[in-house]
Amino acid sequence: MKKFVLPIVIAVVGVVTISMLVVAKPKPTPRPAPGEPANVQVDVTPATPNTENLAVTAQGTVTPKREINLVAQVSGQVVKVENSFTDGGFFDTQELLIQIDDRDYRAALLSAQSRLAEAEQRLAQEEGVSRQAKREWRDLGDESANDLFMRKPQLAAASAALAAAKADLEVASLNLERTRITVPFAGRVKETMVDLGQYVSVGTQLATVYDSSVVEVRVPLTEQQAALIDLPLIQSISVDQRPEVIVRGVVAGHETQWLGHLVRTDAFVDTQSRMYNAVVEVVDPFAAETPLLPGLFVEVLINGKAIDNVVKLPRSALFKRNQLLTLNGDNEIEQTQVRVLRKNADYVWVKGDLAADTLVSLEKQSLTPIGSVVDPLVDDKPTDSAAPAQVAVVSEQPGAAAKAED
Repeated sequence: MKKFVLPIVIAVVGVVTISMLVVAKPKPTPRPAPGEPANVQVDVTPATPNTENLAVTAQGTVTPKREINLVAQVSGQVVKVENSFTDGGFFDTQELLIQIDDRDYRAALLSAQSRLAEAEQRLAQEEGVSRQAKREWRDLGDESANDLFMRKPQLAAASAALAAAKADLEVASLNLERTRITVPFAGRVKETMVDLGQYVSVGTQLATVYDSSVVEVRVPLTEQQAALIDLPLIQSISVDQRPEVIVRGVVAGHETQWLGHLVRTDAFVDTQSRMYNAVVEVVDPFAAETPLLPGLFVEVLINGKAIDNVVKLPRSALFKRNQLLTLNGDNEIEQTQVRVLRKNADYVWVKGDLAADTLVSLEKQSLTPIGSVVDPLVDDKPTDSAAPAQVAVVSEQPGAAAKAED
């Protein structure tokens, strides 16, 4: 009996327990419907249009403005070499660098002077004979005379011989002068090809020299950068109107800057990169304590022209490359397209249809679609919009501005 009664009792107890749990379970209490969801809070800043001078940052290599090859115009042995005629040596205008043996040319000069004296004597004799012939013919009482009798051909030949003798003397004097190798400007020797005792012939290259009074930096500029400065596209700008340029570089571990000016552009746009090549000149590059050496890779900052209605904003305000999210009077999100003039790691300078004090969203652009209402949190931090842009750029470390540029 136990085998049958015990399972039945267990089953009955289980059914009763389950029934009690079902009957005694709590019933849900209805709650009121929730209210309207809270608006998204976003940081905003008011737009403040100003007149800005935006500096342009570019890079380039320093090159001499004037570089020439010294070539011998006469033949002979190099008999004298000055101390300045060495790689890296400085020289003054018309300073003697090399002396070629001039003894043959001095002898040629004396011969030319002798031939000139003979030609002058012959011409004087012919003039005297011609005047005598005119008097004799006049005494005969005949107005017509033969040219040969009047010594006209002989006189013309003597005059031509005198002119040729003068030309020979000038050539001999010029050849003698060419034995002294000088340069018509003050500069520096880049490389020498000859030395003392070497024989040179006409056309032998002696050295390569460059003008040390001015150097150039040719920098490529994009269309966007060219629009920010007074770029001399047609003709050179007058000295007073040339934009100032700060050239910065590192020489032997020392960071140095030099003052230059934008003077001209190349005569064509680069067909490969479609960029403008601007030329910056630095006068007296070796006058400073640290010289601006040709071949040095430098960074240049060109002062920009004045542009009206430019708005400076934190970099985070830029959305989708050239879009801003702004707030209208009802705090609704609107989308505004702008033209980006310049940007770095912290700020962006834009120009567009932005009225003064228009609130610009600085965050959560992807979470606030157009038409949504937000709660603005005004950012009171100054953006230094009144400070000239070039001053901020100049204070950056070399290369930082270039890395920040997009």
